[in-house]
Amino acid sequence: MDIKVQPMGDYQTNCYIVTINGKDIIIDPGVNALSWLKMYAKNPIAVLNTHGHFDHVWSNQAVKENFGIKLYTPKDDEFMLTLDPYGLGMPPSYADVLVNPDEELEIEGIKIKFHHFPGHTPGCSAIQIDKHLFSGDFIFKGTIGRFDFPNSNAMLMKRSLNKILQWEEDFHIYPGHGDKTTLRNEIPSLRQWEKHI
Repeated sequence: MDIKVQPMGDYQTNCYIVTINGKDIIIDPGVNALSWLKMYAKNPIAVLNTHGHFDHVWSNQAVKENFGIKLYTPKDDEFMLTLDPYGLGMPPSYADVLVNPDEELEIEGIKIKFHHFPGHTPGCSAIQIDKHLFSGDFIFKGTIGRFDFPNSNAMLMKRSLNKILQWEEDFHIYPGHGDKTTLRNEIPSLRQWEKHI
């Protein structure tokens, strides 16, 4: 597996290309992601969203139409794909597949699981591919995603933290912003947050 990352837009939102057996999976195509993806995604097969915030979904429609591939979005965040809450001119996008909480999919032989961790948004998910977890805005290196936005929920965030703290396996974590980390490294921080929410 090869993983490429490029921060996009003012919020430096990480867009990922995950390449397995010559097939590219695109995760969270943010602002102006298409030009980078056209250079580095040689055989894209799907676009995945970790959640519906504008800085993660901005280029959804342009990417799926350019490459002729399907868009997979957590169903509880579908409503965000056509909202432009800050009046920034976000292009609307339309999911081809609405992913249920904790659903496991197989796309061209690649197993993908959307672990549902609501709190930051209703549909917020961490996407697992093998031992790699693309955590969106749920977990960052040293902290967690905000839960004071419209459509955020502190109690759901607390429940999501409790859920991942039950996991026994370690994972490489690739967050929506900032540097990669591991679940094991983040456990102390997650425990502190879970206690204080």
